[in-house]
Amino acid sequence: MRTFIAIPLPDRVRESLGEVQGQLKACASDVKWVEPDNIHLTLKFLGEIKDSQLNKVSLILEELAKDTPSFAVVICSIGAFPRITSPRVIWAGIDKGKEEVNDTAKRLEEKLSLIGIPKEERRFSSHITIGRTRSGLNLDKLAGGLEKMSLLANDQRREFQASKITLFKSTLTPKGPIYAILKEANLKTN
Repeated sequence: MRTFIAIPLPDRVRESLGEVQGQLKACASDVKWVEPDNIHLTLKFLGEIKDSQLNKVSLILEELAKDTPSFAVVICSIGAFPRITSPRVIWAGIDKGKEEVNDTAKRLEEKLSLIGIPKEERRFSSHITIGRTRSGLNLDKLAGGLEKMSLLANDQRREFQASKITLFKSTLTPKGPIYAILKEANLKTN
C-alpha cells in the first residue's frame, strides 16, 4: 500500500491555503492543485510498504510521538521549487517550528531505516505542497502571482499547534489521491 507520514493541518489553515490557491488560479496556469482537504505537512513519503511493515511503522510513530513535544508552527511564505521564476512545485513555507519539523523528520528517517525503509536521498525541506505545474502554460503569469503572494504572505501568518503525527494511506485515482488515516500518534503535551 502507498503511504506517507505527515503532520495534519487544522481546517482553518487548510482553508486559508485554499484561498491562496484560489488567487493563484487566476493566473490560468496548468497546475494540479492539492485539494484543500488533502493539504498536509509531509515528514516522510514511504511509498509502497508491505502489510508486514505496517505494525512496525505504527510502533515507530508511537515511539517518536512519545518523545516529541507538541510545538507551534507558523506558515509565513509562499514559494516554488526550484525557484519562483520557474515553478514546478508550489509551496507554503514554515518559519516558526521549522527546526522542530526538521528534527522530527530526521529522527523518523533514522528509525524507519532500521526496518528497511530507505532514507531519502534529497535533504529534507520543511514545506507544504499546495500545487504542481503540469506544463509551461502561463508560467510567467504564475511566477508574477507567486512573487506577489510571497510579499503578502508575511502579513497573513497562519499559526497552529502541531499536536500529532499521522500515517496516511494514499490511493491514487483519476480524480486525485484519496487519503485515509491508518494511524495517529499524539505528540507529548507541554
